[in-house]
Amino acid sequence: MAVQKLPLAKAINESLRVALDTDPKVLIMGEDVGKLGGVFRVTDGLQKDFGEDRVIDTPLAESGIVGTAIGLALRGYRPVVEIQFDGFVFPAYDQIVTQLAKMHARALGKIKLPVVVRIPYGGGIGAVEHHSESPEALFAHVAGLKVVSPSNSSDAYWMMQQAIQSDDPVIFFEPKRRYWDKGEVDTEAIPGPLHGARTVREGTDLTLVAYGPMVKVCLEVAAAAQEEGKSLEVLDLRSMSPIDFDAVQKSVEKTRRLVVVHEAPVFLGTGAEIAARITERCFYHLEAPVLRVGGYHVPYPPARLEDEYLPGLDRVLDAVDRSLAY
Repeated sequence: MAVQKLPLAKAINESLRVALDTDPKVLIMGEDVGKLGGVFRVTDGLQKDFGEDRVIDTPLAESGIVGTAIGLALRGYRPVVEIQFDGFVFPAYDQIVTQLAKMHARALGKIKLPVVVRIPYGGGIGAVEHHSESPEALFAHVAGLKVVSPSNSSDAYWMMQQAIQSDDPVIFFEPKRRYWDKGEVDTEAIPGPLHGARTVREGTDLTLVAYGPMVKVCLEVAAAAQEEGKSLEVLDLRSMSPIDFDAVQKSVEKTRRLVVVHEAPVFLGTGAEIAARITERCFYHLEAPVLRVGGYHVPYPPARLEDEYLPGLDRVLDAVDRSLAY
């Protein structure tokens, strides 16, 4: 059956299965990805079906995992590496930004590194320190890396395959609190471009731009605003590098107002670049300044406080009201 209703985590699992089955050069590597199937069971059953040479349990050494993937990619493989939690990526940051991101330019285009780095990210699961970070802006700032994040099962399925097929390194951020949200996946569909934004709700009064875990929140905000007679458009960015500024501009030229929402801290976050670029592009269309809603510029708090830290319905609605009041 072409259309299935799958949790986001299972959609990624099915996508990885297709990639392993169709291309013998695809490998999966990471901590506990094999016998355990990953801490979130995203790779469940893959080692059993494809063997320990294709789905490889690694030591607890993120720098070594990414460094090994770079070597494999140089030899023609397409490694997909899992960083078990977002906060664990930083031991591998040097390998990612000084080797993985730079090799193509360093070799004047003669070398490609088709590596996918999977990173479950974001909060909302009541985890301890270093398990709920949103470091996407750090990677989007680095030339040579593509940075994407699906918000639903269909995008998770197709974007993973597109990332694996890319000849450039892709940082694939997976919204861990959405792993169990179910959605329809058409395995025979023709997917849109990997880095194209998508309008997930039409509106006329204001544009909400989000990606990953915040898209669902923005859809809830739009539904609540509709009860008050406000029409909000919701744009799922899907890609943080490159950013589909044309899609954002088109929406803002229609609605004349923009609020950007992400879990990461507002300070120097992805929303800052979007706000600056859209202010430049849409200066004469905007009827209010571009507003941003996100996390606070503090270390991610203990689980008891994360509801206060994470942007929710009320914080986003407050920004909507402030924008519409101009």
